[in-house]
Amino acid sequence: FIAAGACVDFDPWDFLDITKRAPINNALPIVDILTLSATGSEMDAGGVISNPQTGDKIGRVAAPMLPKVSFLDPTNTFSVSPYQTACGAADMLSHIFEEYFTTDKDLFMLDCFMEGLMKTIIRYAPIAMREPDNYEARANLMWASSWAINGFIDGGKRQAWSCHPIEHELSAIYDITHGLGLAIITPRWMKYCLNDTTVDRYVQFGVNVFGIDASLEPMVIADKAINMLSEFLFGTLALKSTLPEVGIDRTNFAHMARKAVQGGVLHGFVPLRQTDVEKILEMCME
Repeated sequence: FIAAGACVDFDPWDFLDITKRAPINNALPIVDILTLSATGSEMDAGGVISNPQTGDKIGRVAAPMLPKVSFLDPTNTFSVSPYQTACGAADMLSHIFEEYFTTDKDLFMLDCFMEGLMKTIIRYAPIAMREPDNYEARANLMWASSWAINGFIDGGKRQAWSCHPIEHELSAIYDITHGLGLAIITPRWMKYCLNDTTVDRYVQFGVNVFGIDASLEPMVIADKAINMLSEFLFGTLALKSTLPEVGIDRTNFAHMARKAVQGGVLHGFVPLRQTDVEKILEMCME
């Protein structure tokens, strides 16, 4: 946003004001040196910024913000703490989930690619936490970070981003790491969206990523998949699992839910209105 803001003569916050949404037509050349595998900024044209004065946390994507050059050296991530490594893994997984859990069908190649990315993160994040200077683990996480959000897995699908808009409202108000907020929200969102219409996607996820027995009943597989994801996030990665554990209560739920849906509907895997988001946040309390 600094690079884009330097090229205009108006307030750069107008890029993010939903009533203005000023176009981003130009930006100073951006050179990126990756030091944390998580957001994928090294290979995407998006960014997120918070405005403490307004309590907003807003993202924007524009081609001029794509880095001209990115340097990816896994040794630059050796010093990342186990906690931030875990949060980065949760963020990467969420980027993939937002694209994977969709009603679009017949995307076999992209599905396989996304499942491979998920399995890579699940395999290597714990290794990187135990062995911070493990080059293989850091390299695989670094590459997964880039490919999870560089646009390839979009594949022309309808976008299904739901967890990120909800989490942005959490971290706009509270001092919570983005990846941790996503880790807390995602399994609850999955449970909330599970129904007879969506269950097949959970089955594919559970069978192909976690190796669950495909002969089980679909709802059983779906429940096991969500539970196995929760165990990975809160057991293997040792992330906190509820909002009270990170000092967040119900005070701002209605406010956050309203802003997450921007007064309308989040048209994701399952359409979410303000009341739906409030229920998902409530599920995060225990």
